[in-house]
Amino acid sequence: MTTTAERPPRLRTADARVDVPTLEQHLLGRYADLRRSARAIVADPAFQKIEGQPYAEHRERVLTQLRRLVAETDVLRAFPTALGGSDDHGGSLARFEELVAGDPSLQIKAGVQWGLFASAILHLGTADHHERLLRDAMFLQVPGAFAMTETGHGSDVASIGTTAEYDAATQEFVLHTPFRGAWKDYLGNAATHGTAAVVFAQLITAAPGGERVNHGVHAFYVPIRDAVTGEFLPGVGGEDDGFKGGLNGIDNGRLWFDHVRVPRRDLLNRYGDVAADGTYSSPIENPGRRFFTMLGTLVQGRVSLDGAAANASKLALAIAVTYANQRRQFAGADDDEVVLLDHGEHQRRLLPLVAEAYASTYAHEELLAAFDDVFSGRADTPATRADLETLAATLKPTSTWAAMRTIQTCREACGGAGFLAENRLVGLHQDLDVYVTFEGDNTVLYQLVAKRLLGDYAKGLKLHSAGDMARLVAERAADAALHRTPLVRAAQTIADVGDARRSVGQLRDESTQRQLLTDRVETMVAEAAAALAPARSLPPAAAAALFEAHQHELIEAARAHAERVQWEAFTRALTTVDDPGTRRVLTRLRDLFGLTLVERHLAWYLIHGRLSAGRARTVSSYIDRLLVRLRPHAQDLVDAFGYGPEHLRAAIASGAEQVRQDEARAWNRAQRASGEAAVPERHVRG
Repeated sequence: MTTTAERPPRLRTADARVDVPTLEQHLLGRYADLRRSARAIVADPAFQKIEGQPYAEHRERVLTQLRRLVAETDVLRAFPTALGGSDDHGGSLARFEELVAGDPSLQIKAGVQWGLFASAILHLGTADHHERLLRDAMFLQVPGAFAMTETGHGSDVASIGTTAEYDAATQEFVLHTPFRGAWKDYLGNAATHGTAAVVFAQLITAAPGGERVNHGVHAFYVPIRDAVTGEFLPGVGGEDDGFKGGLNGIDNGRLWFDHVRVPRRDLLNRYGDVAADGTYSSPIENPGRRFFTMLGTLVQGRVSLDGAAANASKLALAIAVTYANQRRQFAGADDDEVVLLDHGEHQRRLLPLVAEAYASTYAHEELLAAFDDVFSGRADTPATRADLETLAATLKPTSTWAAMRTIQTCREACGGAGFLAENRLVGLHQDLDVYVTFEGDNTVLYQLVAKRLLGDYAKGLKLHSAGDMARLVAERAADAALHRTPLVRAAQTIADVGDARRSVGQLRDESTQRQLLTDRVETMVAEAAAALAPARSLPPAAAAALFEAHQHELIEAARAHAERVQWEAFTRALTTVDDPGTRRVLTRLRDLFGLTLVERHLAWYLIHGRLSAGRARTVSSYIDRLLVRLRPHAQDLVDAFGYGPEHLRAAIASGAEQVRQDEARAWNRAQRASGEAAVPERHVRG
């Protein structure tokens, strides 16, 4: 956020203005005060990343930062009041997400310690574990790793290779890594700092008949290092993952286990227990539902990544837009060089991303509310948990992919200056890169969303027979034929050409945007359902092959659903903006977001007959008009993100560029006024 003195002159439209402080409060949302307090923490240079710092030093710096968080802040808000927390789950995540402005490594290492390791003890353990183990994890007396992912199995957690076989004679589990692919991998705190881990393994017991029974993946609390010497305990080994493409303040590493004995009481047994004699029991009889329930308790990782990615996008945009409002390039009509953001293509590059960042922010606020409702117990039912998991799986891929696209575009928009480490963009890109694959690979998460969409679609239509599916296929074919009929397309084209203003007015209409976005989702889901319907009567291998053949369509349907979710969240947020000028500008920003989505998928709308060629051209031309209207408010819109120079920490967004440009313009004006300016060669020849 630039100061008033640093801002370039603003263009203003007569019909709208932005109340920046009010909009900032609106964007900060329900947890505004907590977010501001977290931003105050990372405004301290002691909590900020040092670009280019050797990774061994960076790791120790981040561990020191975590210890300060415990000692000086209310970092434990999500934990029970009786243990020193506040039972504030949404507020806790809101604070953690803001740490990305200081150093993404700090945000993620905090997430490993409290959002994964300690939270696994809290949510998968019982009162005994809370009493014995949780406080040390909460207060960082025991830095811990979350040992779920394996070298050979990342997203497919159900198929991990590590085993924990119960020995009734000693009342211990024998934890073992049977092959190299089963090594636990990419684990924060595993390389140097962790002294314990929550380890996920296949729980095996002996049945009364003597056969070994695999009860699926369960979690175990396992000490891994001597707290004094830092050496691995007997039977435990590992490696350092070393230097990475980003997040080098985190000591990621690998762990393996050679018949390590774990006391029976250290099975985190909230959802599955083993009696002294080896009898297995669970409050959830179905193994599949039990597995997904256990993993669902850890959904907060995806929720926090969604928010942190949105914040990273906002940081990048604040830097790039501020620079674009000060940097000048290419002479205009008056021989003065033109501010970058006055160039049409520069607006095309940046302003739609600003709109997307707003949509991501508002959608994340709704995700946080849903998370807090479930984890506070106010609305904790199987249905609300399923909805929360689906929403998190919808938004986390969308915002993390958007962050990568946004940061890279901002980097390019800042030219060579954007490639300098001092301007943050390269470092943000490196650190955010892995967000798209951890806490659930984005593509796999979209598959989960698509399966939920298909399930809801089938329930809605109550498709129980082949006759129902046949009728559905016929209906979709008729629908496609209707929209592709040349007569219908021609009539729409004529209408568009005959009254372009009416066409633009319809695109500006909220209901039209909703219809276009919703129709795309519903059509894609219906077509996928029809294509996959034969799978019910096929052998398993053939059914799996059919699913694989249509996997891309499913992922694209989930993506379309995610875009609609963000647009709807943006639209709902507009109803809570009281200032008329701000609401008018935000409405245009929402329109830019919605129509950019339509333009991005114009091929689909044309192929499916939803838009004529004439209407398609109108989409792009109206986007151009919106860019012109929004350009005067660009700085206000990024200033409302609420980040100061101490958060951006980019030289090109500090006002220094404005000083350079003013100096250059003053020199050129003085040269022209004195008559000392050299005459261009073309003028001499003329």
